[in-house]
Amino acid sequence: MFIFGIILLSAVTVIHVYVLWRVSTVPSIRQRVTGKAFVVAGVVLWALFVAGRLYGHNNPGLFAILLETAGMVWMVVVFLISVPMLAVDAITGFGMLMPQVARWMRGAAIAIGIALSIVALVQGTRQPVVENYEVPLPGLHPKLDGTVIVGVSDMHLGSLRKEQWIKERVSQVLAERPDIIVLLGDIFEGHDLPPKAFITELSKLKAPMGVWAVLGNHEFHGENNDIGPLFQDAGITLLRNEKAVLLPGLVLAGVDDLTFNRRTGSKVDLVTRALAPPSSGATILLSHTPWHADRAASAGAGLMLCGHTHGGQVWPFGYFVRTIYPLLAGRYDVDGMTVIVSRGAGLWGPPMRLWERGDVIRVTLRAKKKEV
Repeated sequence: MFIFGIILLSAVTVIHVYVLWRVSTVPSIRQRVTGKAFVVAGVVLWALFVAGRLYGHNNPGLFAILLETAGMVWMVVVFLISVPMLAVDAITGFGMLMPQVARWMRGAAIAIGIALSIVALVQGTRQPVVENYEVPLPGLHPKLDGTVIVGVSDMHLGSLRKEQWIKERVSQVLAERPDIIVLLGDIFEGHDLPPKAFITELSKLKAPMGVWAVLGNHEFHGENNDIGPLFQDAGITLLRNEKAVLLPGLVLAGVDDLTFNRRTGSKVDLVTRALAPPSSGATILLSHTPWHADRAASAGAGLMLCGHTHGGQVWPFGYFVRTIYPLLAGRYDVDGMTVIVSRGAGLWGPPMRLWERGDVIRVTLRAKKKEV
């Protein structure tokens, strides 16, 4: 995480300097803002991101979360301005071609970046959609054909989330009439303990075959912040590198967050361990992070449900996120096993999305017909 923080801080600093440099060349801005005021504003805004990252990200409390959120919003705004600005510089050779037009185009790039930021902020307030999938599941008994799983990931319940929002998510899940409900990690923000009202709302989640969950990376945040028992208080069964038989011939397995496992230096293959020994019938794996799908397929899973990536959350971040998480969002086939990655019902960092909204996944299981 320290290395990631250094890389992120370095990248944001370079983008910040670049954007402020190019913005300062726009005539309409230079006429209204003195060089000194421009530098002071640039330093203050850069410091806002740094403070949010260093203090806000590592401390509990409302102020820390607000500080981190403000810094992340500014990071996204600068990034979204830099994208059209780089396009202008690429077209004009950094102003060496058509210098007068280039200055005008830079002004347009600023407007485009701000417009994209506003759209992202509005999109971030919209309710998640229900994404429907039908999955032929190897080994599923014909009597279980049509079983419905509803999955929710990345709600990030914490100080900034309102009680009404979680009430609406619970109602949204129950409206799909699930046979099984699964929570795919990062249900809690993890900076501090969520309000008790959130646990009361989560306890309203009910399904005939149970409500199950796995831990995400945010559930491991905080040295003295054991969030695991909160699931028990809500009547939700945690699967921690283990599996459970829901009905004869239908097995549900779950692993702790794989990124946390790697950060701790563990060499344990959680996926293989959770799925061993191979089960007869159909097996579903829950994993917050969409890694090691090939291992899951080899160990006998027919379906893997994940979250964590937020689908990149803000375009074009998804292109960078995909370099670490190739299974970014949606449906994939890995060695004959279906993988579904949720974009998450909530948000992390900036309250922004561009372009796709968050989601709740609804999976209808189908028994595979035997070939004649």
